[in-house]
Amino acid sequence: MSVLVYIDQSEGSIKKASLEAASYANETAKKLGTTSTAVVIGSTNDKLESLGNYGIKKVYHFDNQELNSFNSTSYSKVIQEIAQQENAEVIVFSNNTSGKAIAPALSVFLKAGLVTGAVALPDTSNGFVVKKSVFSGKAFANIKIQSSQKIISVNPNSFGIHSSDGQAEVVSVKTLQTSAGIEITGTHKITGDVPLSEADVVVSGGRGLKGPENWGLVTELAEVLGAATACSRPVADIHWRPHHEHVGQTGLAIAPNLYIAIGISGAIQHLAGVNRSKTIVVINKDPEAPFFKAADYGIVGDAFEVVPKIIESIKKLKSA
Repeated sequence: MSVLVYIDQSEGSIKKASLEAASYANETAKKLGTTSTAVVIGSTNDKLESLGNYGIKKVYHFDNQELNSFNSTSYSKVIQEIAQQENAEVIVFSNNTSGKAIAPALSVFLKAGLVTGAVALPDTSNGFVVKKSVFSGKAFANIKIQSSQKIISVNPNSFGIHSSDGQAEVVSVKTLQTSAGIEITGTHKITGDVPLSEADVVVSGGRGLKGPENWGLVTELAEVLGAATACSRPVADIHWRPHHEHVGQTGLAIAPNLYIAIGISGAIQHLAGVNRSKTIVVINKDPEAPFFKAADYGIVGDAFEVVPKIIESIKKLKSA
């Protein structure tokens, strides 16, 4: 019996959210008095032995060429077989795009209880209870899983990455039947220096910037901070910025360590996508903007005056 964790990767590199899931799986395994095992699907450039640094004892690596393109049905079948082979009591995912696609299907295959959006380790003092966020992060619920196998997907940036020295055993597997009746004819990937879902710092802009010609304020601040860029829904709707940068209830939900909002009023739909951020900084010339109620730090002022001063100060600090 073990705790199994799915290690998500992109273009051969393990995603940061998966290291957090691995840390969560290891700590859960400790509570249950067992060990943690990982499954990696597709070719990778990373040394999988290094997953031992996050408590993983064994890694099953499926490096079939046909698995290099993500397919939730095939991936679910692969993980199902390993879960049954390992007699995994708990299976852990990151609650990202891949986890949201695989975990529900696997739950059906295994007849396992599923909790998505977990924010803390399970409480095993009276059964198996998992705390999760609900109502777009405005509240929490404690869910008791009573099935013999349990699936948990962990909200990114809610648990943290816990590392130590270790080395995992890697088992290469190539024999599974992976056909799912789906043929992938091509992929179109969004490119950028820092993916939004992986970013520790995000700089976001709204209609307060008045036009796409002023977006340099956002990109320059993001550059000096090593941050990703994002935008509010109205900005994406009027095509100032591409839709993949839209964060909010109808866009991408993120949880960076620092979220800087420039010229965004802070409608409830936008807050739903960013309220799990560790620290929120709001820059807006309207002192009555709703976003200030959710902000950790607020600057009332014209973004065209405030942001250049912030950029200049950061550059001076870096040079010193």
